[in-house]
Amino acid sequence: MEPAVFVCAAGLLTLLLLGHRWIPDVLGLGVALDTATPWLVLPVPVLAVAALLRGRPIGAVATLVPLLVWAHLFASWWLPSRAETIPLANQLRVVSQNLYAGNASPTATAHALADLDADVIAVQELPGSDSAPVGRILDAVYPYREQRGTVALWSRYPTSDTTTVDVGIGWQRGLRTHITTPRGDLVVYAVHLPSVRPTDTATRDHGLTVLSRQLATDPAPHILVAGDFNTATTDRHWRDFAPGYRDTQLLAGSDPGFTWPAAFPIARLDHLLVRGLTVANADVHHLPGPDHRAVAATIAVPA
Repeated sequence: MEPAVFVCAAGLLTLLLLGHRWIPDVLGLGVALDTATPWLVLPVPVLAVAALLRGRPIGAVATLVPLLVWAHLFASWWLPSRAETIPLANQLRVVSQNLYAGNASPTATAHALADLDADVIAVQELPGSDSAPVGRILDAVYPYREQRGTVALWSRYPTSDTTTVDVGIGWQRGLRTHITTPRGDLVVYAVHLPSVRPTDTATRDHGLTVLSRQLATDPAPHILVAGDFNTATTDRHWRDFAPGYRDTQLLAGSDPGFTWPAAFPIARLDHLLVRGLTVANADVHHLPGPDHRAVAATIAVPA
């Protein structure tokens, strides 16, 4: 192979890393590329080794360009977190889990959620006719429950003023509630955005727009947003979502915190967002049953 082949391949990877959001989203391919962007580094060592084996040092050097671009974009995901120190007495632990409608053992998942010892749990895809066993397990640990459709929230602390949240579809998949904790008060959203399909990304995009507008105009000073957004961190529609809110994983995680699919996650579709709250740590848990991993964070509410 000529050096130009390796140079062109390296150039294409660089362009995709830098400009994936400008590729038209035809049949969902643009969003799929956005989601896969962090993995575009995988061909780089293959190209470098192939170039060296072919005696093309220029081609090998060219592969440094996409590698450096990737490092600029994503290396910070693995750097030590910028978490803030929170006294133990002020900590509030939050978990969000898509329970998965096809879960063969939702009660096992419910027990695993309870074992995480969180203060607040948000659940999506709560099974409709079979939700009672899950409810009984979590109700035994958490005295307060709020539910809208297939989205529910359990809390150790009193909830009030709960309302339905519009996520851009014709049925209930979101709620907003006020939680009064010993550390302070906060508003919590539990949401489940529409899925992305090869023939339909517009429904999800509309849901993001509707929810972003509500979050941006919410007057509450301390807000947590938990749920399955069906939107990767690198999605073109995520960068401008909910201005002023911060992702707990980017603030206090020590890795990308990918959540889907649960067996071998390649994208973070589930998020915990905060505004006016301090974040001490963020992590991900692989629980039995769901096709998503659970996202968790420890936060503090200003008094």
